[in-house]
Amino acid sequence: MARYTLRQLECFVAVGEQGSIAAAASALLVSPSAVTGALNELERIFATQLTIRRKAHGVTLTPSGDYVLAHARSLLHAATDLQTLAASSGKALRGQLVVGCYSSLAPTLLTELLAEFSTRHPEVELEFHAGTQHQIHQMLLAGRLDLGIAYDLAVPAGLVKRKLADSVPTVVLPADHGLAAREHVALSELVNEPMILLDVDPSRQNTEMMFSAEGLAPWVRFRTTDFETTRSMVARGMGYAILVQRPAGDVSYEGRPLAVRPIHPGVQHVPVSIVWPEKTKLSAAAEAMLDLARALHG
Repeated sequence: MARYTLRQLECFVAVGEQGSIAAAASALLVSPSAVTGALNELERIFATQLTIRRKAHGVTLTPSGDYVLAHARSLLHAATDLQTLAASSGKALRGQLVVGCYSSLAPTLLTELLAEFSTRHPEVELEFHAGTQHQIHQMLLAGRLDLGIAYDLAVPAGLVKRKLADSVPTVVLPADHGLAAREHVALSELVNEPMILLDVDPSRQNTEMMFSAEGLAPWVRFRTTDFETTRSMVARGMGYAILVQRPAGDVSYEGRPLAVRPIHPGVQHVPVSIVWPEKTKLSAAAEAMLDLARALHG
């Protein structure tokens, strides 16, 4: 029989995530002395040092603490899952599900999943975050997300991934561009044209790899960090772009037309995956979202 309590694990996880005893106490609405007591008792029970506490410098975890943190999160998720399942007698999913998504994928993949999941499981409290690929990965590793949707590029250790779909990079041109009349466009035809680079990973990384694979170096005239800003600049004739996602309409936010053409010869597709922390047992709600994502896009 385990001698530690879920409350002690909750205090430890809060300290690991917040970085200080005071911040953890504030997040849990308890006193700092209660958090300190929980940490001391856990370290006594586990017979190992989990934290390094320095006044005015917060709390850092030891290697043992990092190991325990991952498993403590999993236990707390499982406990919450059991409680919500018991409350519903196994008839309906309840609880909370937090999903993250790379920002340029959110308008297409994420919104569809959220809408369909809400219809199927209306009693689950859904929360979502959109951000850069790096932000989504870090939030997953920190235990702040249950699942994430991102391109299958540079996925860090500690995350499990499952492919959902393939995305195909295309050339986006002003509608009146000379190459817009072509059925497809070669990268070699673009190197002397001004490029508007979506300068966020993995979009930048993937674009650079495509040109590098053909021994080419594009002329980057402008850099942006926003998908729709990139399309609007192209529509105004300021350059071309290489984009993976394609909205339903080939027009910019301003209503200006765009020409979207395949790249020839074909370039490598970019897989989109759903990812989650390797050491975390998925909740019933997360498993349901994973099954839904596979059904719609797998």
